[in-house]
Amino acid sequence: MTAGPTTMRAVRLHVPAGPEALVLERIETPRPDEGEALVRVHAAALTRDELSWTFDRLPAIPSYELSGVVADLGPGTTDVAVGDAVFALTQGGVAAEFAAVAIELLGPKPSTLDHVQAAAVPLPALSAWQGMFVHGGLEAGQRVLISGASGGVGNLALQLAHHRGAHVIAITSAERAERARALGADEVVAAADLDALAPVDLVFDTIGGELLARSPTFVRGGGRVVTVAEEPPAGVDAFYFVVEPDRGQLAELARLADDGLLRPEIDSVFPLDEARAAFERSMAPGKRGKVVIRVED
Repeated sequence: MTAGPTTMRAVRLHVPAGPEALVLERIETPRPDEGEALVRVHAAALTRDELSWTFDRLPAIPSYELSGVVADLGPGTTDVAVGDAVFALTQGGVAAEFAAVAIELLGPKPSTLDHVQAAAVPLPALSAWQGMFVHGGLEAGQRVLISGASGGVGNLALQLAHHRGAHVIAITSAERAERARALGADEVVAAADLDALAPVDLVFDTIGGELLARSPTFVRGGGRVVTVAEEPPAGVDAFYFVVEPDRGQLAELARLADDGLLRPEIDSVFPLDEARAAFERSMAPGKRGKVVIRVED
């Protein structure tokens, strides 16, 4: 490891609990192994309920999405260079000043986004990309119905579907209708009005529950229902998937951002020493976009 701080600040969870149990500690800075880069984290984005994902490996550093700068390389690592600005969907542990991340997960940070914006892209944008294009097979000219269109995944799904040339229908509240149209929605509907909707080729569900259970009734013959929210209830013909890191897709998303075609919605930004408040906000209803921890300016 090149010269640098031997310790770092990191947020950690020691017991299976909520944000109230998070502590900011000084711990040893990780060393990158072969095939890894040590990234100086500038921003880390949060996902609702992600603290529960760490319960089987405590103590654990939460957060899975980062934007930062490569500070060091593991032995024999050549695919990135020290000083490269990167962003990624990782295996976790990035609510800290440094994180050791596999090279295969790192994409080039969009140059037109700052670190806070870039950190808000990987998980929701990859979820939208994989849900609509990989699993949903969405093509230009097809009709797609997107639930939770004002959320972290939904707002990026609107932009990506619009760019693909689909006819985009957003399910959101009346007060958020104008914003949904600005992001690419051709139509905006309330959940109560869906029975009057003409059939669609794809329902991309981001919220689950009753709306997921009703989704097959909105799809034309041969159409598809894809959800990132939860396993569908019995009797519902829908495909549920968990997003996967993909360096190639990250590079394409970075290109779209740099072309001005993709912008994340940021709900709020907190410093690292206010991580408890950040996680509390990430779990609160009514958010408009992602909650992000700014680790370093």
